[in-house]
Amino acid sequence: MDLTRTDILNFRSTLAKEPKRKNSALKPASINKIMTPLRMIINEAADRYEFTSPWKGIKSLKIMKTDIDPFSLDQVNLIIQSVRRDFKNYFTVRFFTGMRTGEVDGLKWKYVDFERRQILIRETWVKGEFTYTKTDGSQREIYMSQPVYDALKAQYKMTHDQSLVFCNIDGSPLKSDTVTKRIWYPLLRLLDLKKRRPYQTRHTAATLWLASGENPEWIARQMGHTTTEMLFRVYSRYVPNLTRQDGSAFDRLLLQEHIKLTEQKSETGE
Repeated sequence: MDLTRTDILNFRSTLAKEPKRKNSALKPASINKIMTPLRMIINEAADRYEFTSPWKGIKSLKIMKTDIDPFSLDQVNLIIQSVRRDFKNYFTVRFFTGMRTGEVDGLKWKYVDFERRQILIRETWVKGEFTYTKTDGSQREIYMSQPVYDALKAQYKMTHDQSLVFCNIDGSPLKSDTVTKRIWYPLLRLLDLKKRRPYQTRHTAATLWLASGENPEWIARQMGHTTTEMLFRVYSRYVPNLTRQDGSAFDRLLLQEHIKLTEQKSETGE
């Protein structure tokens, strides 16, 4: 066989120096995903035709662990109160559902069940097209807390004649890069908050659920995880003693925060 271990390693190194990616190199996780089909093909060929696989001894690139950086509930409230009015419902849903960017940008009204207070995750908007969710486990029903229910009711009055819940004036999907650069980052600067990707809204939802005492299995289902393993691995330092499993604890936390803000405004005469 002409393919050698050196050839494989050289090919992998070229992926990290992809000339078309001027702003950022491929991350190790992405490179590992690209290399996986090649590894499977080569190893299958080695087994079938009885030769030593040149892949022997090649390990996947090490993926550095990155800490999540969620917002506090006070910061969430500040953001929602300060964001442009036409994006208030959008970020309320993002912060309090844990939906991925493609899931919320691709959400259609036919998947919003007000009667059962559920958001059905069935599609996602990725690279300019509607497609199946990230995994089978991502197909799920998300419970609407009261703020989410209210936000979607308000949004319905604005876009119910469109297929998409959140869309441009012509009914087309929002452009996530545009929302990030023109709405999200300028707002964080204005509020003097640390710059974080919009994806941190998903981490924020998970940590708020944990802080409110929701059951880990319930949270995992809301997030689209098939098990609680990732939940504990990623959010372990946010996990208190958990007892409830129906979403009511989260509603209670939000209600308590609302009462606190109301009392503060009353004391200051606002």
